[in-house]
Amino acid sequence: MPTVLVVDDTLFMRVAISNMFTEWGYEVVGKAVNGKEAVAMYRALQPDLVTMDVTMPVMNGIAAVKKIIPEFPDAKIIMITALGQQKLIVEAIESGAKDFITKPFEPERLKAVADQLLGQNC
Repeated sequence: MPTVLVVDDTLFMRVAISNMFTEWGYEVVGKAVNGKEAVAMYRALQPDLVTMDVTMPVMNGIAAVKKIIPEFPDAKIIMITALGQQKLIVEAIESGAKDFITKPFEPERLKAVADQLLGQNC
């Protein structure tokens, strides 16, 4: 069962994304509210996949990616961003994120990206 770390400063999004992954047969091993927590949790849990919000307090998602990827080059991180943040997405991908999804998104889109990154045929 693939493991997932969900990172978002909004409780509603953490719960919604976690529920989606649970329904799809993934195990949500952690939930972080900012990039700093995400880096610490990634180190401790080394999940198969991370969903990472871009805009968060303390440390944003791009800064977190820049900390995770040098230590864990194979980390599979999907950035989740609001419309109009395309410039940030380019920076995130250049920093090592594997893909991105724009809010609001269809659950099927997130599932397709996650399954593709993990080689799942769910």
